[in-house]
Amino acid sequence: MDGISDVAVGVKRGSDELNGASNGSDSKKLRVEEAPPSRVLHIRKLPNEASETEVIALGLPFGKVTNILTLKGKNQAFLEMGTEEAAITMVNYYTTVTPHIRNVPVFIQYSNHKELKTDAGNQRTQAVLQAVSAVQSGGSPSSDVQEALAAASSPVLRIIIDNMFYPVTLDVLQQIFSKFGTVMKIITFTKNNQFQALLQFSDPVNAQQAKLALDGQNIYNSCCTLRIDFSKLVNLNVKYNNDKSRDYTRPELPAGDGQPSLDHSVAAAFTKDSNSLLGKIPGALNPLSAAAAAAAAAGRVALAGQAGSSGVLLVSNLNEEMVTPQSLFTLFGVYGDVQRVKILYNKKDSALIQMSDANQAQLAMSHLNGQKMYGKIIRVTLSKHQTVALPRDGLDDQGLTKDYANSPLHRFKKPGSKNFQNIFPPSATLHLSNIPQDVTEDDLRLLFSNAGGTVKAFKFFQDRKMALIQMSTVEEAIQALIDLHNYNMGGNQHLRVSFSKSTI
Repeated sequence: MDGISDVAVGVKRGSDELNGASNGSDSKKLRVEEAPPSRVLHIRKLPNEASETEVIALGLPFGKVTNILTLKGKNQAFLEMGTEEAAITMVNYYTTVTPHIRNVPVFIQYSNHKELKTDAGNQRTQAVLQAVSAVQSGGSPSSDVQEALAAASSPVLRIIIDNMFYPVTLDVLQQIFSKFGTVMKIITFTKNNQFQALLQFSDPVNAQQAKLALDGQNIYNSCCTLRIDFSKLVNLNVKYNNDKSRDYTRPELPAGDGQPSLDHSVAAAFTKDSNSLLGKIPGALNPLSAAAAAAAAAGRVALAGQAGSSGVLLVSNLNEEMVTPQSLFTLFGVYGDVQRVKILYNKKDSALIQMSDANQAQLAMSHLNGQKMYGKIIRVTLSKHQTVALPRDGLDDQGLTKDYANSPLHRFKKPGSKNFQNIFPPSATLHLSNIPQDVTEDDLRLLFSNAGGTVKAFKFFQDRKMALIQMSTVEEAIQALIDLHNYNMGGNQHLRVSFSKSTI
C-alpha cells in the first residue's frame, strides 16, 4: 500500500465535490457557479494511469506545489498550490488552454477546501513533491521520479510561444532545450496565429525534464512564454535544414526552395557549444544580448500586425451599475494599448474592447479572465469581430462607445519600451511611479485607502519617485489601479500605477 489511498480516506466524504455528480440537477447548477478562489484545486477526469508527478507538473509553471491528494478510484486529485495567486493564475491559464495529461483533457476548478489536511506521515507524496521541485530548480531527479518521468513516452515536445514580443528563432530554442539533453530535430511553424515548434530529444526522459523545468517560463523578460506539452508524434520527419526546420543528425540536407541555407560552420558551432554565441540577460532564460534584444524589439511591429487575427475582446459579467468605458480602458491598458471600448447597448454587463493587436488581446485575456472587477468575476474571451464600430455621426449612444486611438495614456507606444518588461498578472501589490518629491507615505496611504481599500504595507524606493503599496486583496488593487492610474498629484505630475511581481 503506498500511503496515497490511506490519505484519500481522510477527505470529508460530505464535500459536494465528491458526491456532487450524484445529487441530481440542483448540485449541477451549484457547481457551474464555481467555488470561490482557493489555493486548493480540484482536478477531474484524470486518465487511469496518471501519476502524481504528471498532476504536479500541471501546477509547476505557476508556482510552488505544496501538497497533492489523488483519489485513484474516482480519477480525481486535489492539488494545493503555495499561494492563492498561483492557483488563480493557473485556473485562468487553463480556462484558455485545456490542460491534458497523456493526451486526455482534464478539468480544473477551485476546491471548497482551503488547504489539504493529509497524513503528515505520507512520505511518498512528500518525496515526489521534493524531487519534482528539485528538477524544477535544476537538480537531477531521483530514480522513482525518473520512472514517473519516463512514463510520458514521447521524446517530441510541442511548444507554443505566447506573448511573443520578440522573434524567437530555431537556434534560440535549440540553445535553451539542449541544456536538458541532445536535441535532434526542430520544426517551427505558425498555426492559429501562434508561433509553434515541434522539438525532438534523443530520449523521452530529457523531454519530460525539459517540460517540467521550462513550461510557463519566459525566454526574455516578461514575454515569449513557453507553453509545452507532449506531441502525439514520436519521430519528426525533417526534409530541409533552414531557418524553419532542422535535423541536427543530418547536416547534408538541402535548404529547400527560397529558404536561406545554413552556414555549416554556424550549425557546427551550435551543436558543439551552444553557450558561446548568445549572451545572457538577467532574468531571462538567456539567449539574446541586450543589443540584439533592441534590434528584435524594433522588428516587433511587423510581428504585431499578423493578418487575419482579431485584437478584439468580449468581456462579460461586468457590474453594469459601475462599469464605464474609461475604467475598462485603464484596466485593459495594463496589457496593451486599448483603441476602442464599446459597452453593449442591449446588454450593459458586456463590452467589446479593441486592443492594438492580437498579441495584446491574448495577453489581456490570459491575465484578466476570472479576475474580480467591481465585485463581479469578469469573463474575457476573444471576439469574432475584427474591429469595434463607432456610432454613426450624430447618433448618441449615451457615451457607451469611446475611441482611444489617440490617447496619451497608451503604455506601449514606444517599441522596446521598459513597460514591455513590466507586465505582470493582477496582484495585491501595486508599483507606483512619477511620485512628486513633496508627497509623503501618509499622503499615498490616504489616497489609496480612499479608493475603498485597506493599505497593508508601503515601501518607497531609494529616490522616492517610485514606491510599492500593498492592498489587502487583488480586487482592491484592481480597483485602486482603475481609480488612481494617471491621478493628478499636483504640478501636472500624474501618478503611474501598475501591478507588481514583488511583495513587501
